Amino acid sequence: MWFYCIIVPAAWLVWHLVFRIKVIGRENLIRDRGFIIAANHISAIDPVFIVISRFWGKPMVILAKEELFNICGLLNWMWKKVGVVCVHRGKGDTTVVENTVRAVRDEGRGVLIFPEGTRTKDGKLGRLKSGAFVIAAETGVDMIPCRIIYKGGRMKLFGRCTVVFGKPIPAEKLQLGEPRSAARLRECKELLTQELEKLLEENKQYL
Repeated sequence: MWFYCIIVPAAWLVWHLVFRIKVIGRENLIRDRGFIIAANHISAIDPVFIVISRFWGKPMVILAKEELFNICGLLNWMWKKVGVVCVHRGKGDTTVVENTVRAVRDEGRGVLIFPEGTRTKDGKLGRLKSGAFVIAAETGVDMIPCRIIYKGGRMKLFGRCTVVFGKPIPAEKLQLGEPRSAARLRECKELLTQELEKLLEENKQYL
């Protein structure tokens, strides 16, 4: 916790020196209970923009692909200290899901997840995977759509990054039923897709 309290203000300062950051919809963030932030994914440093845009509150669980942990041991230590959790894609990593559900439901923490599962080079929204919706259904918390918009469509040093937080999608709209319904899962994916596309349309002046 102490490391998180030091590193987030430091990252806020550094990131504002090398990027022009604009935050829209911070009032839509949830303060008093668990939540899920579901964001589009363009750059490897997208999580930093979202964390410093939120700034306050309990450290979030940040789900990240395993490649992020293959850089060096020091970075692995830092990732773990700030709540980054390694996800082994395509391997049915149920332990990560269970631990994330527990952190959100029992500890009131938030989770940051990129439902596309990978980055999109052109900035367009890709097909959404199921993980975010499984966690939402298991935890019974609201989901906050988040759109990251880079000026020109790509991350550049000293460029503009706009982080837009949309209105939370109520937990009751994200239930998948028992047993889980494939039809309901498709509906949830379509709902989030619509919300993320709407955030881009409403803020396309920042492209």
